[in-house]
Order: sequence, then structure tokens, then C-alpha cells
Amino acid sequence: MSKSYVLNIIPTPIGNLEDITFRSLDTLKKSDYILCEDTRVSKKLLSKYNIDVPLVSFHSYNEHKTVQKHIDQILDGKTISLISDAGTPSISDPGFLIVRESIINDIEINCLPGPTALIPAIVNSGLSSDRFIFEGFIPNKKGRTKRLKSLVDEERSIIIYESPKKILRLLNNLISFLGEKRKASVSRELSKIYQENIRGTLKELYDKFENKNIKGELVIVIDGNKN
Repeated sequence: MSKSYVLNIIPTPIGNLEDITFRSLDTLKKSDYILCEDTRVSKKLLSKYNIDVPLVSFHSYNEHKTVQKHIDQILDGKTISLISDAGTPSISDPGFLIVRESIINDIEINCLPGPTALIPAIVNSGLSSDRFIFEGFIPNKKGRTKRLKSLVDEERSIIIYESPKKILRLLNNLISFLGEKRKASVSRELSKIYQENIRGTLKELYDKFENKNIKGELVIVIDGNKN
């Protein structure tokens, strides 16, 4: 019987460190090493649960250079798990490349269920959640206008990620393309003590955030085109 080679994909809490499954913790403990975005961030999680497993940086700046090395380690019998700073790897985070290369090399992908910010955000929004699209981060420069134009006639709810420093620009762009009266919601600090869900029209949201000191990653949910 041939040996089975596996890459573990482990979702990590998006805020509250208690939002992790027993199975995820058990898988992390049994890993030879753990690939992560920022070792400083991941050390906090591992420390809380007394997990003494080496962390290895694996992020958008080095994944292309190091992915083959990790593939070779798995094929050599190592048990490797991939995590991100928060949420499920490859969802607007590193992960796609090593998953693709693992599949090419007949390595099984063991993706555990767990936290991701987009689901609680759309549920909290009060907007239609039976059909939606996830856009991740809108490009800052090249392709930004094209992407925004593609959303104009979208009938499903739209989910977008954005950073605090760029939220006003995004809301302003959305107003220009979708209209100031389009209903939307902005979720901030999900699962944390200061979790906040702000709802209203795009114009109302822009006005609320215009003179506000914003912290934490944001999830914007926009109502689909009902015309």
C-alpha cells in the first residue's frame, strides 16, 4: 500500500483565540512544523494552547521561492500544516500556490472547517445571504475601475475586504459606481470585544467613517442591484 502524503490547511481565529476547533489544535500539535504568515502573530495562538511546534514564515513575499522546498518535505514524510494570521488560508491570504502544487504532486489536501470573516459579516449585515459573491480586496491600481464596473449590475450581495486606511476611498468609489442609496454594512473587529456592525446606505456609511479613527480589518457587504 502506497504512503499517503497530506498538507493540512488549518483556519485560525479571526479575533477571539477561543474560536478554534479541538481538531485544529490536535492537528497543529501533531505537525512537524507549521507554515504561517507572521511568526509573531502565530506564536500568540500556539502559546495559548501550549503547542511547541516550529513556525516557518510563508507569505506572499516568499511563497514562490520556498513552496517547492515544503512540497519536498511533505513527500519526504513530514507532516506540515498551513495557517494564516487570521481566518482560512488562501481566502485573501497565502495558500493557493502550495495547494495547487500539492495537488500536482499527488499530495492530499486536508482543509479543516473553521473561522472566516465573510460569513459572520454577511449574516450580521441583514442583507440577502442566500446568494452572494466574494470579491476579496479590490485592486488598488491596475484593474480597479474594471472590477468596480463589473459590480454595477450584480444582483447578488457583494462581500469585499478592506483595510482601515482605505475604507473611505472604497466607499467613495462604491458610491460613484453603485449609487449613494445602495444599502450596505461594514463589520469591524469581528469576534473581538469591540465588534461593530454599522448598517445604512453607502452615503450614510461614508459619513459615519469620514471623521472616525478606524482600527481592525473591515468587511463590507453591499446589497445587490434590485433594479
